[in-house]
Amino acid sequence: MIDPGPYLGKYSFIPIVTGPTASGKSAVAIELCRLCGGELVSADSMQIYKGLDIGTAKDSAEELAEIPHHMTDIVEPGDRFSVFDYVTMTEKVFSDILSRGKLPVVCGGTGQYISSLLYGIDYGNEEGIDIADSEEYYQSILEKEGRDALYEILKKEDPEAALLIHPNNTRRVIRALAVKRASGVSFSEKNKKSKTAGPSFNFRAFMPDVDRAVLYDRINRRVDIMMEQGLEEEARMLYGIEKAKGTTCFQAIGYKEFGRYFAGEEDIAETVYKIKLGSRHYAKRQLTWFRHMGDDIGKIPFGDAKAAAELILEQCTI
Repeated sequence: MIDPGPYLGKYSFIPIVTGPTASGKSAVAIELCRLCGGELVSADSMQIYKGLDIGTAKDSAEELAEIPHHMTDIVEPGDRFSVFDYVTMTEKVFSDILSRGKLPVVCGGTGQYISSLLYGIDYGNEEGIDIADSEEYYQSILEKEGRDALYEILKKEDPEAALLIHPNNTRRVIRALAVKRASGVSFSEKNKKSKTAGPSFNFRAFMPDVDRAVLYDRINRRVDIMMEQGLEEEARMLYGIEKAKGTTCFQAIGYKEFGRYFAGEEDIAETVYKIKLGSRHYAKRQLTWFRHMGDDIGKIPFGDAKAAAELILEQCTI
């Protein structure tokens, strides 16, 4: 772990505000930045993409102008970006923010990003293994036998990883299988071992304590607002980018559901219903991920962003 030395000032930890989609974490992070003069570092695997603003629920233009944001709008739709890329880039971001006497405030709900920071998990190729051939091997299985067959292999090879990786996320399924095939060590076991190195900085994670029924209602209302803001037009823009097709951002909830609508195979009401359903399912998977992290994530009050931010700063102060 890097000794924060004088950089953190009166703070002993870098706060991470995480939780499922629509749980109010962004409002808390913004209040945190206002209270301590901090800078926000995104931990959202979709907000990295340029032009995908509505469907990824990026902060408003006013908030972006008020608070310095990092790790958003850094990748073109269709370009590859791994967890290893995220960890590598954020280490430089944290060092830069701290060197200027500011406090980084991490905000996002991508489980792998949060775990990689909090535990120091290295999802890269630190052991020098070459997984390219193995990735091609499992990609061929996906193309010949389909997603379900590929996921069944993962359940046999690495059942612990299968519990945390959704069958639709074929890229992560292939990654997990390729690591096992190339190294002989399961993806989940490799991640456990990588925790021994520890995180690069002192982090403390927090999550809004929101009732699931309330969360699902907020998700439904958020999707309605996104539609009013122009989500359909944003999805059309993404569908017009040829290199984005089949990539992670193209398969993201809020975009992939438009395929049948754009093809004239279903109406907009059905599409909106699927976005809401997919978002609720995603929130459930996020909650499962964070539940596995146990007491490593502290609960903060839901609904009062300023009170939650004040509590976090108190917990992160020497």
